[in-house]
Amino acid sequence: MTKRVQKAIDEFNSGFSCSQSVLAAYSESLGLDAKTALMIAQPFGGGMAQMGKTCGAVTGAYMAIGLKYGRYQVFDEEARDKTYACVREFNQEFITRHGSLICNDLLGCDFSTPEGREKAQSQGLHDELCPRLVQSAAEILESIL
Repeated sequence: MTKRVQKAIDEFNSGFSCSQSVLAAYSESLGLDAKTALMIAQPFGGGMAQMGKTCGAVTGAYMAIGLKYGRYQVFDEEARDKTYACVREFNQEFITRHGSLICNDLLGCDFSTPEGREKAQSQGLHDELCPRLVQSAAEILESIL
């Protein structure tokens, strides 16, 4: 396990969301300070602000991919295409490993409701499944970045 993969897991286990944990583990090596990364990624946790949509570990990875390959000049189509290709590669591998990119599907409950979040908590999904998703996202990033 690489240091960045372990850092992502440690960040999650310390209380940060899945999106924050993945982005923060990679941010400094990609030119973004950890504090800013944590702040940027915070709204994406719990499948986009606890709505159960795209898994936060996935969106955190997307942001890291954007930091590495994303375009900052409108005419840089090569950077845009590279970024999109990396996101598609990430998606394919994450789906192969877990069957979905969607938080609700991964958890097997509706994370957008208090009852769904309670179910996830009572079944230990946040403590058992989510760290594995964070680890998996970080491992896939290692092969892409």
